[in-house]
Amino acid sequence: MARNGKPEVEDQHLDTEQELPPSADTVASEQVPGSDRVSEVEKLRAERDSLVDRLARMQAEFDNARKRATKEQQDFRDYALVDTIKTIIPVLDSFDRALQSSPEKSEFHSGVELIHKQLVDALAKLGVRPISAKGEQFDPRYHEAIEMVDSEDAEDHQVLEELQPGYKLKDRLLRPAMVKVARNSRR
Repeated sequence: MARNGKPEVEDQHLDTEQELPPSADTVASEQVPGSDRVSEVEKLRAERDSLVDRLARMQAEFDNARKRATKEQQDFRDYALVDTIKTIIPVLDSFDRALQSSPEKSEFHSGVELIHKQLVDALAKLGVRPISAKGEQFDPRYHEAIEMVDSEDAEDHQVLEELQPGYKLKDRLLRPAMVKVARNSRR
């Protein structure tokens, strides 16, 4: 009879003797004693653990490589302007000298001051900062000593005069400041 509109399938009795012969793995596993199965399972677990550990290390290595590449790209973007800025700094020095040599307040002088200020502001927006020198303690990382001057008025190794300003782009030194440094044997 049909149930739910489907004809009933007669129970078929399968002849187990007519089934396919067992595979070689089945025969081998039937002949292996129980202790060998446990050691094989342990061996497989150890191999699995080794592969999982290797996968975790490779994922961490890939993640580190990705982070390193991202940082290198950011550094490249941050410092790509170094060469360009190094060629602009002498122009800034020329503006400084021109303004110092002409103390008169004419319209031309005011125009040059305005252009100088615009250039300084544009470099500041790019991250260029002057290095403070006068009155500071001499630091060979940021200052280049041109002359040592004997002085009892200043502390030993104090910057007395800045001959040429130094500049940094963010944390990178573009040019050290050229300075005169005090030598005080009394202190």
